[in-house]
Amino acid sequence: MKHFLSVNDVTHPDELINRALAFKQQPVPPHHPGKGRRLGLLFFNPSLRTRLSTQLAAQNLGMEVIVLNAGRENWTLEFTDGAVMDGETVEHVKDAARVLGRYFDVLGIRTFPKLQSRDEDYAEHVLNQFVRHAGVPVISLESATLHPLQSLADLITITEHRPHSRKPKVVLTWAPHIKPLPQCVANSFAQWMLAWNKAHLVVAHPPGYELDEQFTRGADILTSQMEALQDADFVYVKNWSSLNPYGTTPAVGENWMLTSAKLQVTRNARVMHCLPVRRNVELSDEVLDSPASLVTEQAANRIWAAQAALASLIESI
Repeated sequence: MKHFLSVNDVTHPDELINRALAFKQQPVPPHHPGKGRRLGLLFFNPSLRTRLSTQLAAQNLGMEVIVLNAGRENWTLEFTDGAVMDGETVEHVKDAARVLGRYFDVLGIRTFPKLQSRDEDYAEHVLNQFVRHAGVPVISLESATLHPLQSLADLITITEHRPHSRKPKVVLTWAPHIKPLPQCVANSFAQWMLAWNKAHLVVAHPPGYELDEQFTRGADILTSQMEALQDADFVYVKNWSSLNPYGTTPAVGENWMLTSAKLQVTRNARVMHCLPVRRNVELSDEVLDSPASLVTEQAANRIWAAQAALASLIESI
């Protein structure tokens, strides 16, 4: 595996899931595959789980980790090719990425969409510039359109709790929020679930909140939450903003917050969310604090997802 940017970089998702589960049983491998290797993590937006879980994963492998809060602890970067840099940007990403490639064996980048231009965000310009110029493996810590480490942790969690007698039904349902959020977690979850092909995926959202078909093609798409929840084994709750008009929040007449009453039509479904979660907006307290909730276990599995991805990248060096 040369980079870890999406499920398209993974030949067999099950192999990566099994590797993560093996690390969960033995967090510190005896041969320390990352010994003598350095991991640089650049965060262009805030993080809690991704930052800490990736650091812990790297340390389990024996790697040295350095974290930089980009934008606050470094020069302002320019990302436009051919730019005349007579404004506020001080350093071009070409120069910064090439230097970072000399400092580190693996580079982790966390960026975020501006939610102003769909073409600009979906081009993944920031992430791809580091891939293009760093000359070392790059791991996505979340990008404008995808969050592969979260999705891998999600599949690990489903694998641990899925019924073995049948193909589980997994519902990705839109949830309310107080502000527009990107589509990256929803896009990535759908993409990984469909590539994994071990579950029946249903995506439920109000009209106006369609996701990009490149990520959901092959899933059942419903605009009725209750219809989608029928006989579900897992319910993944996540908000996202509209794709068209991009980054907006069209009005929704019904209340899409998941409650215990709504879960009555499921097969005692386990409930998932990537966190952070707006309690009693996206998900009710009664669900989050119930035995149905997997959100804490999901977050804990972020360590093993990152460790499996990093170990695979180290092997490619």
